[in-house]
Amino acid sequence: MTDRGQQGRTTAPNGGRVLRPRDWVAPVRAMTRRLNSDHPQQASAPAGPQRSPVVDCALYVDGRRQPGDWRYAEALAAARSAENGFVWLGLHEPELAEMTAIAATYGLHELAVEDAVKAQQRPKLEQFGEVSFLVLRTARYCEHAELTEHSEVVETGQVMLFIGPNFLISVRHGDACRLAPVRADLETKRDLLLHGPWAVAYAVTDRVVDLYLEVADRLEDDLDILEADVFDRQSSGRIQRIYQMKRELVEFKRAVMPLQRPLLTLTAQMNRDVPKEIRRYFRDVQDHLSRTVEQVNSYDDLLNSILQARLAQVTVDQNNDMRKIAAWAAIAAVWTAIAGIYGMNFEVMPELKMTYGYPVVLALMLAISLALYRWFRRNGWL
Repeated sequence: MTDRGQQGRTTAPNGGRVLRPRDWVAPVRAMTRRLNSDHPQQASAPAGPQRSPVVDCALYVDGRRQPGDWRYAEALAAARSAENGFVWLGLHEPELAEMTAIAATYGLHELAVEDAVKAQQRPKLEQFGEVSFLVLRTARYCEHAELTEHSEVVETGQVMLFIGPNFLISVRHGDACRLAPVRADLETKRDLLLHGPWAVAYAVTDRVVDLYLEVADRLEDDLDILEADVFDRQSSGRIQRIYQMKRELVEFKRAVMPLQRPLLTLTAQMNRDVPKEIRRYFRDVQDHLSRTVEQVNSYDDLLNSILQARLAQVTVDQNNDMRKIAAWAAIAAVWTAIAGIYGMNFEVMPELKMTYGYPVVLALMLAISLALYRWFRRNGWL
């Protein structure tokens, strides 16, 4: 049992004596030296410019982060030796060899490890024994001065979570959602951290969905600008811009829509892996996700309407152009017809022998042309 009167104390598994963290940290670190020798990338700093995938490795006991720099092997051993302890290992774009070494220590399934390295997964929740594998697609709004046919509006990435009894491993790909602020905020909420690794899973999922809401709100502003531009008669309203926005929205939908099913599983009453209190938090995340889904669906419908309206405008513009061409062709046909008749060189023709016959014919053609121009202009053809 944990002594609530004294922070940071735990009960040894083989007795009733209450131990302080310093009583078991040193023995555990000595016990795990052999494990560290099996993973040389953890035992010493890598030589040369080689990048380490480990962003942060922290041990939490009784809702508090334990001081010191922990290697992932000894941190796991310490978490298993302590009551109410767990490890949060944060990774950024690990290679297969690095991920395989970590998987051997934490007992991760090879299929989940392969998915975590490739980072080409849709949101899902899978169970591998005692370890849950949760895949999230992250999204971030990209600032742009003006929406063009080449603008990147939404940047996406992925976060994979391995949730075990004594650990949580977060694997991040891309920079759409950084987890350092999540960790810093969560470490100020001891009551939440007392629920173990699933509290971290909730905090990460909540951050991802909050970013969805931010992206959705910013997309609404872009759609308002695009809609106003399309219906502005002084603007060209290029269709390529609408298609680009459509593609960015589809990319965002691929991140948002599939996450509904995993959250339904996490909030289900029969789910005994997730603590009851954390399931309540996940329901709040589910509510935010539902709002985002509704927004995305409405944006999709609106964008389709904008596209159809622009296509209709193009059709109307083409009809107007054809009417103008037909009107000018009718005016020109008067001159062509009269000139063609007088060009047939008949002997008996009206006005041929008159002194002012030529000016009279020209005046007649001009009068007919002006009459046709006024008639077409009155009917909106010119």
